[in-house]
Amino acid sequence: MKRWLIVVVVIGFGLTNVGLAVDETPSDLELEATVREVLRQVPLIDGHNDAPWAIRSRVSNHLADFDFTDTASGDRPMHTDIERLRAGGIGGQFWSVWVPVDLEGGDAVVTTLEQIDLVQRLTAKYPDDFELALTADDVVRIHGEGKIASLIGMEGGHSIDNSLAVLRQFYAVGARYMTLTHWKNVDWVDAATDTPEHDGLSLFGEIVIKEMNRLGMLVDLSHVSAATMHDVLDISRAPVFFSHSCAMALNSHPRNVPDDVLKRIAESGGVVMINFGSYFVDQKITERHAAYKAEELRLETLNPGDPQAVKDGMKQWLAANPLWTVPLGDLADHFDHVRKVAGIDHVGIGSDYDGIGALPKGMENVSGYPTLLVELMRRGWSREDIAKVAGLNILRVLREAEAVAAELQKTEPPFEVRIDDDGYGDHEEASGN
Repeated sequence: MKRWLIVVVVIGFGLTNVGLAVDETPSDLELEATVREVLRQVPLIDGHNDAPWAIRSRVSNHLADFDFTDTASGDRPMHTDIERLRAGGIGGQFWSVWVPVDLEGGDAVVTTLEQIDLVQRLTAKYPDDFELALTADDVVRIHGEGKIASLIGMEGGHSIDNSLAVLRQFYAVGARYMTLTHWKNVDWVDAATDTPEHDGLSLFGEIVIKEMNRLGMLVDLSHVSAATMHDVLDISRAPVFFSHSCAMALNSHPRNVPDDVLKRIAESGGVVMINFGSYFVDQKITERHAAYKAEELRLETLNPGDPQAVKDGMKQWLAANPLWTVPLGDLADHFDHVRKVAGIDHVGIGSDYDGIGALPKGMENVSGYPTLLVELMRRGWSREDIAKVAGLNILRVLREAEAVAAELQKTEPPFEVRIDDDGYGDHEEASGN
């Protein structure tokens, strides 16, 4: 027998009522059919994909020498290409325009602009598949036209070279979020994986957040310290988000999100988009990585000036300590945990494809999103839940940030302070323009 469920899916500007016949115990094929139907109505939006840097590292951004329709073969296969994006049902992608933290000053600015230019040219090269999106409504429209909405996210505040003017110009050319740090601190904000310098945000860092609110640029808290997370949540007028992070309660890696922050994300209306990387999902793999680094340091200490001995020793260590494949259920556990602590309205997908190595079983590339969503449905997530985690939650955050910016721009001019103005390196209350 079948029972009929009537569900309401929120898309774009209205509601769609859908009648669905569901077995008491639906098969995986039936669950996948349900997922596919949801993804036809709601854009699946991934918060973070590092394909732009992967392309740069392969062809130096020369798109004439690059075929993005199929990158699975060759000497350096990627996680991402058009064929597999289509297979995965993706509707919107935040392309990360990350640049290395060892780039400083103007070099960081120029390289970030080159990566934005790459995304724009890549989108233009495949107009039947991609279109650049600047607003939530753009995403809904582009998805409705059967294409993938391409959004741009900056990863690391070093890209703005301590300049609010540079921040504004990045927004003007399409950047719609900025991750405040990467692995290292910035002059005005602390990272999760560096020695604290600012106890979170400096005064200038607070003004960066306020200017991002005024622009409508999402504040991304992936990679920042817990103190920074709380500082931002104290002052941001718009909801903030994590573009690619996991739950610290399940893996104590400092890149992950503590439960007290998850609760505040729920209060502020934000969203945590879950990272697929096994290193962040599985505590045991995090510990294995720490052991790897310790062994490497030990060998370097014992073999000064002999890199070959270090290389040979690490080869032996890797053979004795092979990397295992994380079960899909371990990744789904992070989705369940964020849902339990923050609520269904505050969880999303932020894969980190082409920026990570090991991935859970079934999630080896961008074709795997339906596999994950089917697993969540097996756990009791409803069709409406899947619509929210796939895209409705981050679309809501985008719209709320746009609304806050529209209000602020009525009365607030651009901030004009510089980091080297007196006091702006200190952690004090920001006082406005």
